[in-house]
Amino acid sequence: MTTIREPAQQKRQRQQENDNPNNSSLFFRCADLLLPWLTPTELANASLTCKTLNHIAKSVTARRCSDASRSLEKLPIPCSNSVDDQLYPYFFYTPSQIPPSQFPQRQSWGSISAADPSSTGRFGVEWVSLVDESGGCDCERCGDDGHYRCPCLRFDGLEDLVSECGPSCGCELECGNRLTQREVSVLLKIVKDSKKGWCVCSAQSISKGQFICEYAGELLITNEARKRHQEYDKLASGGGFSSALLVVREHLPSGKACLRLNIDATRMGNVARFINHSCDGGNLSTVLVRSSGSLLPRLTFFASKNIKENEELTFSYGGVRLRRNGSPCFCGSSSCFGWLPSEDT
Repeated sequence: MTTIREPAQQKRQRQQENDNPNNSSLFFRCADLLLPWLTPTELANASLTCKTLNHIAKSVTARRCSDASRSLEKLPIPCSNSVDDQLYPYFFYTPSQIPPSQFPQRQSWGSISAADPSSTGRFGVEWVSLVDESGGCDCERCGDDGHYRCPCLRFDGLEDLVSECGPSCGCELECGNRLTQREVSVLLKIVKDSKKGWCVCSAQSISKGQFICEYAGELLITNEARKRHQEYDKLASGGGFSSALLVVREHLPSGKACLRLNIDATRMGNVARFINHSCDGGNLSTVLVRSSGSLLPRLTFFASKNIKENEELTFSYGGVRLRRNGSPCFCGSSSCFGWLPSEDT
């Protein structure tokens, strides 16, 4: 066996380069920029490389646990898990609906500069809308002073369908008639449950009628939704997988037609993807919001009753149960059916 020894001069030169603080500082900065783009597995592998990468990986993981929204919401959404060793759920975040064509290959999460939106890959900030430029209001304050009623304002309590100002209106996002368009405005947290998996709990007291969030994700055509539903069923049969594909049907005023909305938050969504089902209806009401100028409504959640701090947020996924051997339900309510709602998509 032949051993090739490194010349002493080259060895001293390499050691000097490694000991150069400028080189170490540059390496640290580059690593901090790159590691937030890695998946949990890739991040774990990188942490085994050297002490510096291990230190950076731990800080990235800590920032991910502190805010599942990747800084895309104005309030952080922390994760907590006392069940197993999964520190946080990994998914791509979007505050609103996006078309499948905008699904990113990578999205930064856990950067020191995460407060800068450009560092996180700000996908889906604007909701998907087929915009009709006509029909919007020209209001400046949209009736905030109580003397003028904006023609777009048709929100009167918790109803199945409400209207807000939108893309074709002259007002800004701060308008009082854009209640559901200003990101998550209550303190929430994602908590791991031994039976349900990840859940959404309130981190503050919430009053009845208060806006919680919208259900964000990829907006699919029906054929694509059916295809994914079949794929998700196969994955779920093997255990350890749960989808977040939600189908909403809006019955039009004529009663002869139905608008179908397919929102898939399985791969890319927001905090609402972790809101679980409850057979008794839960403590959230679902409300379709149609914004002026936008032909597609958005599904939003409001508190249907007063909610205590640390209480889990739940709503009803529906009442149809076609398969008795479907996914088990662990809602724990007195009216629990034993399995989750399921129907053909």
